[in-house]
Amino acid sequence: MRTAAFIRILVFAGFGYLFLDWIGTTGEVSIFKEQPWLWAILGVVILIYVAGEICIEALRSVLYKTMNPEARAKYDLEAAAAKENQFSWVKKTYKKLLGSKPIQEEGEIVLDHNYDGIRELDNKLPPWWVYGFYATIIFAVVYLARYHIFDGVDQHQEYEIAIAEAKLQVEEYKRTAKDLVDVNTVELLTEANDLKAGEAIFSGNCAACHKMTGAGGIGPNLTDDYWILGGGIKNVFNTISEGGRAGKGMVAWKSDLKPSEMAQVASYVLSLHGTNPADAKDPEGEIWVDENAAVEEANVTIDSTMVEVIIEDQPVTGDVVNDSIQ
Repeated sequence: MRTAAFIRILVFAGFGYLFLDWIGTTGEVSIFKEQPWLWAILGVVILIYVAGEICIEALRSVLYKTMNPEARAKYDLEAAAAKENQFSWVKKTYKKLLGSKPIQEEGEIVLDHNYDGIRELDNKLPPWWVYGFYATIIFAVVYLARYHIFDGVDQHQEYEIAIAEAKLQVEEYKRTAKDLVDVNTVELLTEANDLKAGEAIFSGNCAACHKMTGAGGIGPNLTDDYWILGGGIKNVFNTISEGGRAGKGMVAWKSDLKPSEMAQVASYVLSLHGTNPADAKDPEGEIWVDENAAVEEANVTIDSTMVEVIIEDQPVTGDVVNDSIQ
């Protein structure tokens, strides 16, 4: 095959790859990595195209051999002329950019300087160099006006703007990327779909030891106020991730569950608090109180026969039985 045919094959293969990747890619990963079988389809298409090129070249060779000598000579002359004129505009443009004189015309620009037979020519600067120099002058004027006259944004300010935009993008990514959650950033999930997903994980992995109701079996009761390794979303998430007490606690689930899944099952476990199942296991551990929780006034029940109430600095007495003071 001719060189042009090889170039066409390479262009067709590159275009086919880019086209399939463009129409099929759903993210930053190439479609050929997501769907490796597409390589086979692309290979078959390229093979069909190569077969077409071979057939065309074979047909051209057969037709050339069937020509009479005069027609063949005429064809050869036309092919040579076409090859000579091929990319002629590129050659002309290249010569213009050089701006040099051909050897036959060097006598017009030769100088009187002559040293040991070496002559000096008065060639002009190449146009590409001259135009590039003019471009640098225009750029310098625009740069001066923008940054020193009109107080444009300099490189330091551009850097600070880029950093600020990057931080916003990172925060947005962290907000939507649930699997970036860890023990320090996990938050209690209250959406119904998250709790439902946590329930499914709990039933498949945790119910064997804690029972489906959380009442406790081999593992402790999860519905009361007592916790062995601490309550709250962060402690429960950490226990699920790293496992329980060494030698007798539950295994670590961080290699089996994603961070988002551990957050869901931890939130579901906390939703079981106070359900008081009938077959609840006796409390284990200590009562856990969230130090960060808002302090609420507790209901105090007083069982007494006499209580003294001070109203407007005047003592008043009366019988109070089982009265509740909020």
